[in-house]
Amino acid sequence: MIKKQPPPVPTCHVLWLGWKIIILFSVSLCAFGLFRLHHKPRLTPLAISSDRSLSFLNDFSATPKIAFLFLARRNLPLDFLWSSFFEDADAANFSIYVHSEPDFVLDESTTRSRFFYNRQLRNSIQVVWGEASMVEAEKILFSAALEDPANQRFVLLSDSCVPLYNFSYIYKYLMHSQRSFVDSFIDAKEERYNPKMSPSIPREKWRKGSQWIALIRRHAVVLVNDYEIISIFKNYCKRRPPVDASMGKLNIKLQKQNNCIPDEHYVQTLFAMNGVEPELERRTLTYTLWNQSSTINEKGWHPFKFSYADASPKRINEIKNIDHVYYETDHRTEWCHSNTTFVPCFLFARKFSQGAAMRLLSEGLIAHFNGSTLLDSHP
Repeated sequence: MIKKQPPPVPTCHVLWLGWKIIILFSVSLCAFGLFRLHHKPRLTPLAISSDRSLSFLNDFSATPKIAFLFLARRNLPLDFLWSSFFEDADAANFSIYVHSEPDFVLDESTTRSRFFYNRQLRNSIQVVWGEASMVEAEKILFSAALEDPANQRFVLLSDSCVPLYNFSYIYKYLMHSQRSFVDSFIDAKEERYNPKMSPSIPREKWRKGSQWIALIRRHAVVLVNDYEIISIFKNYCKRRPPVDASMGKLNIKLQKQNNCIPDEHYVQTLFAMNGVEPELERRTLTYTLWNQSSTINEKGWHPFKFSYADASPKRINEIKNIDHVYYETDHRTEWCHSNTTFVPCFLFARKFSQGAAMRLLSEGLIAHFNGSTLLDSHP
């Protein structure tokens, strides 16, 4: 018995079937692409900036540097002390950035130290204490320092700050830790939170702390790439103006507004909003002694300014021996450690006069120092 073979399929039918499959596959891809495009979440300015920030993040394998970021009113009155500090350091281990008033230039006529020549930022802004411009200046400093991939630690300092240790110790201290140092606690007592910040900044994320911070690189990126939280601060975190009876009812109204100081809240609140707090040592590395003023014209807490007499070896050693900080509002004791090693709490201190800085040098804290160099015709 002979089986009959099925008739062959015409070639034209095979080709037509192939084209139908290709067309169907193409239509499916187009439909999928349109679906993804339609449902793609809209990028906010913060998200867009995070994409741009990829250039700031790097797998840097060479010698890491500390970026010293000086926030100055104009010149650097303690430049002679910092010059001695940097003399003992390898130039490959640090970089310097100075935010001063616009158009101010650091050169032979304005600073005693070669380390600060032309280290001022060209895009500096006019800063007013107690306003958001202070925070904007900080962001400008961090942004400039992030341009150098070798900068892996970032320390914000004022023009009245002094180091308490030599460069080698501070470098090892900062590089040994994989955390940022940010003084941050719950602001439960002072009525600085403006309800108009909600829901963008919920009350439970509101934080307070010292503006003098030390960041690792990825946290500096978070700071620089924020546009959302800073805009809210500009609108709703404002310092209460001083009492002026001549303004009548307007002054009464102004005195009822929230007295918010942006630089004491911004970084801490930003990090709380971004879930960064578990990655922080929640303390500052800069010691400040607070003195409550009760004069007729001025009330409130203000940093004590160290004079020559105040900068004795005994006083400095007392600061260097502090090993914990207690936060009353959090009922929290912050024991100072770097990773698992207990260390002194403070690497820097403020506010120091020129006389106090001279004593630090003459006592041999930084290096050998000849006080007669200050008698030169430099500012």
